[in-house]
This record gives sequence, C-alpha cells and structure tokens, in this order.
Amino acid sequence: MAMTFERLTPTFAAVVSGVDLSQPLSADAIDAIHAGMDEHAVLVFHDQVLTDEQQIRFSQSLGPLEQPGAASNITKPEDKRLKGPIADISNIDKDNRLHGRDDRQRLFNLGNRLWHSDSSFRSTPAKYSLLSGRVVPPSGGNTEFADMRAAYDALDDDTRAEIDGLVCEHSLIYSRGQLGFADDLTDEERRNFAPVRQALVRRHSVTGRKSLYLSSHAGQIVGWPIPEARLFLRDLIEHATRERFVYSHKWRQNDLVIWDNRQTMHRVRAYRDTSEVRDMRRTTVAGDGETAEQVAA
Repeated sequence: MAMTFERLTPTFAAVVSGVDLSQPLSADAIDAIHAGMDEHAVLVFHDQVLTDEQQIRFSQSLGPLEQPGAASNITKPEDKRLKGPIADISNIDKDNRLHGRDDRQRLFNLGNRLWHSDSSFRSTPAKYSLLSGRVVPPSGGNTEFADMRAAYDALDDDTRAEIDGLVCEHSLIYSRGQLGFADDLTDEERRNFAPVRQALVRRHSVTGRKSLYLSSHAGQIVGWPIPEARLFLRDLIEHATRERFVYSHKWRQNDLVIWDNRQTMHRVRAYRDTSEVRDMRRTTVAGDGETAEQVAA
C-alpha cells in the first residue's frame, strides 16, 4: 500500500496511512516522511503498536537522537523508568505508580501544559519529536499544535521588520517560573538549566519559509528590558495560538505523532493525571545547528 497524506487543517498537520512503523522502512519511505514533515510540520500515524526498540529504530532512521538528561529534566538517573534515548512523558514513576498531587516530578511536568518548543533550552534545539501513546486516558490529555509559519505570515509588516534579527534567551527556569516552580529548583538544577540564545525568527533549511520561534522557555530578548520583552513575547504567543493556527490532537491508543519543533509550538491539555494513567514515550531527533550565536548566560 502506498503512503498517503491527508491534511487535517487548512495550513498544516496531516494523517499518514499506508505504513507500518514497526518494520524497517525503505529510503524512499523515509524521504517521503521527511517531505511530509517539511510540508505539514505535524504527522499523525494511527494504529502503530511499537516496542521501545522499534520506536528508537524508526526515530534513528530520521536522524541522530537527543539523549534525555539533566539538561532537560529533574529526574535522577536512579529514578528513571525508561532507559536510553526514550523520554518518559508519563504520569507514573519507575514502579508504575501514579505521581501524587504534590510529587515534585508531577509539578515540574505541569510545565508541559504551557506552549513550548521541545529543547529550545538547548544550545542546539531539537528537530523532530516523536510521541507514542502507549496508554491513553479516556478523556483529556489532547496535544495542541500551533503552526508558527502561518502565524509569522499573518504578522503585519512593521512587526515582521521589528522581530527579524532579535535573539531570545531560553531556559526551563523561565517556563517553570511561570508556574511558581523555579523557587524550588536546586543550585545544581539551575546550573543545568542555564539560559541559551535562540533566534526569534527561523528560516526552514529546505522550504525557506520563515516561522516564529517561540516557547514558554523564552524569558528575555537580548538588549530589551525584561518586563517589555516578556510582554512582547506574551503578545506574540497569544497571536500564534489563535484558533485558526491550531490543530488539537485527540489521542487514540497506539498513535504516534511527529512534529517539527522548528515550525510548531505545542502543549498538552489537562487530564485526570492523579487518577488515570497516561503513558507517553518520546524520542527526539536532534537539530542540525544553533539558531543564534551562543554566549555565556
């Protein structure tokens, strides 16, 4: 069966049929997925029953993988439920027990409900994220995606002129600070989350399209007063997440969704996370370069 792409919104996101990601794919199939990502930025694959090893193998066919670690989370190595390049985007601990309401990991993970781009807090940010829904709660927990290309195109000329060339500082300290969690970070965690610099406008390396590069991790604009910068970034996020730019994915068991962090933002919506299991496993294809000159934070 040939691979097909059916668009889900007028500007981006598509559901892909005719491929079994548990099996090794041909070079032509991999090229088709890359082309689909360039065009649609979010791809949905239904009914993909995957082991961790199969998800890793497929992800590696798209490019080198990021490794989860201290730069991206507060989980200690001995407390990890999953090993290797699989990031645990779930609400259960290493013993498969639900996190309690006051659990430190749960409170940190609430930051995923803010609009963000994965790994924008790394000096070389992520390219693709691949999320596999192993156990999906009966309601809630949708993932929303915002098309940052369409959002950039919809800006007025004066705003586009103003933002081209601007550089932001990104850190998990900024995103968790919005929820009041930053005060709970240890000195070691603050060192791990030292801010990095990212361009506010990115140009796609294949299509040439410009997009806004926004995230809750962005807390400063270089050279701007902090209050002015944060208000400006908040206004841009409000613009970029209008309904016409957003696709909301309602998860089905064994969905695999890939998104391009260079062209989208995303967030998870609320669900009954202290009483219903949501087991989601993410692999991340590493980016291929820095977006702006990096300097010491």
